Amino acid sequence: MEKMIVKGQQKLSGEVTIGGAKNSTVALIPAAILADTPVKFDSVPDILDVHNLMLILKAMNVDSTYRRGELLVDPTKIKSVPLPGGAIRSLRASYYFMGALLGKFGEAIVGFPGGDNIGPRPIDQHIKGFKALGAHVEEKENTVHITTGPEGLHGARIFFDLVSVGATINVLLAAVKAKGLTIMENVAREPEIVDLATFLNNMGAHIRGAGTNEIRIQGVDSLKSMNVHTIIPDRIEAGTYLSFAAANGNGVLVKNVITEHLDPFLSKLEEMGVRMEIDEDEIYVPGGDVLSPVNIKTSPFPGFATDLQQPITPLLMQARGSSTIIDTLYPERTKHIPEMQRMGAKISSKDGIITVGHSIDLSGTVVEAGEIRAGVSLVGLALMAKGTTVINKADNILRGYDRIVEKFRGLSVDLEVINESESLNH
Repeated sequence: MEKMIVKGQQKLSGEVTIGGAKNSTVALIPAAILADTPVKFDSVPDILDVHNLMLILKAMNVDSTYRRGELLVDPTKIKSVPLPGGAIRSLRASYYFMGALLGKFGEAIVGFPGGDNIGPRPIDQHIKGFKALGAHVEEKENTVHITTGPEGLHGARIFFDLVSVGATINVLLAAVKAKGLTIMENVAREPEIVDLATFLNNMGAHIRGAGTNEIRIQGVDSLKSMNVHTIIPDRIEAGTYLSFAAANGNGVLVKNVITEHLDPFLSKLEEMGVRMEIDEDEIYVPGGDVLSPVNIKTSPFPGFATDLQQPITPLLMQARGSSTIIDTLYPERTKHIPEMQRMGAKISSKDGIITVGHSIDLSGTVVEAGEIRAGVSLVGLALMAKGTTVINKADNILRGYDRIVEKFRGLSVDLEVINESESLNH
């Protein structure tokens, strides 16, 4: 277990370069096994999830090497094997191997997904999609066994009952090599889905409509990688640093940003009174603004991202007055609240509404990172608090934030990550 030590009353200043999108990467790596050639990715974030996915690839006899943001995946000697439950359970997005293996071999045996505990995320829509493509799905004892008959997968018309990023990606991966035309309706429109479709199309797939609510896929026999795929910048990482810069910064430049991906978030910052200089691929936040409270409601893209409702909390606490957040996607995403209360923050949740008040008397203490975004929001608060904060279970933060200690150092902020077992041995 890792713990993070954060000294309080440190202001951010300097610049930070955003890495590749975590939510793209965790779909692109499983997608790589569909190729009949080695695949190379660039701008890959150095996060725990990537290294865990590489372990899963290894179990399938797929070689992968990671160096300085470049990931090479060679699926040419892949074997169809049941995927281990342990690594899968620790990593929500590893369930994308379901769709990828189904597309590759017509069969997948995968342990039930794990990942952040932020309330129920059922996979019924994934299974509905697989069945529509002609797969037989059996669930028993925490394992999903998906098979196809001798005819393999065939195109189908699939209408999702609710907008789901996971189901959209998983069914897309299965349909890419299915015979005939698949039409997916009421799909998610996230930039990460467009990134995945771009990668597959560059290998010879025929996918149209990614980024709209209807995707059409004409199945192909073979996918071959001809060039390096550069992963889009992480809009959630960008939003996190922008939020902390506005709350507690003294001139911060956030580089490598696709600003359109952040429209709903940036408009909330403007509504609060945050000054920003927005250029083509970077945003400068001078800091020190007098801020007004706002009301936020999360919704699927292009709405306000659920992954940013916790990271924006430290900023809301600087506003003069009371803000509210309604998370329509994951109402149980509240693990940060009791931890923040222990630091003296005015934040509470009742009947699905999170209320955030002006909080100036914050003090460091021992807290716990319940999941990725809850954990990182505690870092933002700890930097504004008096004294030192110790964040236990910091592994959760490292799962989703690329080289966070280095990046904060570039913003004149000192963080320390200590491995519990190492500290016990000294």
